[in-house]
Amino acid sequence: MKKTAVRTIGILTSGGDAPGLNAAIRGVCRSAMINYGMKIIGIRNGYRGLVNGDGFMIHADDVSGILTRGGTILGTARDKPFKNPVVNPETGLLPIDSIKKNYKKWKLDALVVLGGNGTNTTGSLLAKEGLNVVGLPKTIDNDIVGTDITFGFHTAVDVATEAIDRIHTTAHSHSRVMVVEVMGHKAGWLGLYSGIAGGGDVVLLPEIPYDINSVAQQILARRDAGKEFSIVVVAEGALSKEEAKLDKKAFKKSRLEMPQSIGYRVAHELEQATGLESRVTVLGYLQRGGTPSPYDRVLATNFGVSAVEFLAREEFGRLVAMQDNKIVGFPLEESAGKVKNVPLDDPLIAGARSTGICFGD
Repeated sequence: MKKTAVRTIGILTSGGDAPGLNAAIRGVCRSAMINYGMKIIGIRNGYRGLVNGDGFMIHADDVSGILTRGGTILGTARDKPFKNPVVNPETGLLPIDSIKKNYKKWKLDALVVLGGNGTNTTGSLLAKEGLNVVGLPKTIDNDIVGTDITFGFHTAVDVATEAIDRIHTTAHSHSRVMVVEVMGHKAGWLGLYSGIAGGGDVVLLPEIPYDINSVAQQILARRDAGKEFSIVVVAEGALSKEEAKLDKKAFKKSRLEMPQSIGYRVAHELEQATGLESRVTVLGYLQRGGTPSPYDRVLATNFGVSAVEFLAREEFGRLVAMQDNKIVGFPLEESAGKVKNVPLDDPLIAGARSTGICFGD
């Protein structure tokens, strides 16, 4: 068994759940136990559990049989201890003080946080407070700066693509415009990948503001060419060119006033612009649930194992990242508070345009 100064670690999952979390937990725990004899404290419900001291000792049996399970055995929440901190009236402590107290109580040498942008941003802030932190990149949006890929993304692409494949048959049967809304609030990676893989005719992304008339022209051109149906893939964060001109506050207000999600608005706009019957399918949480793909199981496992190696070498304040097909340690502070958007000059966009996909611009 290898020697390391890190003897006890805490592990938590925070933010939205995603396929591969349990595979990553398993990778961390098995590698830590087998190779270094580390003790592991599982922290329930993300940073909420870290603040409240809700943890338990993880044993080998606890991570047996979880490789293929979706969700997270640790539970998750979206608590952000550094945002609008409030003193707990029972303890008299701010969230960060409670975190430090529990970190010390559990005799932790380091903390592993599994999550997306918010989770790893909080992890970076904890590192600045003196805690030893290593982050793992989990999100179906694939929007974490510093890593080429996140676990959960591949599975979500599989789910979204299969849904678009199924929508094709009913779209063809009824000669309809079918709008498929996928996740992707700030970044359009999921919409781009699933739109290309699923043979979408139009793909609307947050990075490329759309003109509904441009979309309508694409659909009418297909009809004139004898194609009686069209598939429109819309990321939940897609926005029109008019909305792109709004400031952040005005844009948020306009979205709050929308009676339904963006997919329904696009379908309504297309019916008015084309006169063609349009229907909507919102995939929603289907994209985050269920069994992780083999790719995500392997990726999450390797990320988990690599996290333990970083801990053993005392390389803290790092995001376990994939760059050019190699796992590296990316500084958490350089990833914190940022979003990896789809570049407008991304080869995938150019390739999609070349095959006739319209992005609404």
